[in-house]
Amino acid sequence: MEHSNQRDKEKLLYPHARYYGSVKPENLVFNANLQEFSHKVSYISNLETSGKLAPQEAYEQIKVLWKQLKRSKKELGIGNGLSDTSLF
Repeated sequence: MEHSNQRDKEKLLYPHARYYGSVKPENLVFNANLQEFSHKVSYISNLETSGKLAPQEAYEQIKVLWKQLKRSKKELGIGNGLSDTSLF
């Protein structure tokens, strides 16, 4: 029973959406990185909104996460093809 509660807790804290894009290893890795970025930004935003984190600190933390995501995209070669659309 305790294992089931832990699994439910992890699903709540770390939800993962199904991936429907082009199934290539680099796309799957980037999708996981993107979801992690999204979750962390949400946590930071909530901490800032509740007054537990200063706005400037929230900005700096999100900026670091964004740079990590951009580096991941570059290292994985995402968006280098002609059929890919670039958001970065």
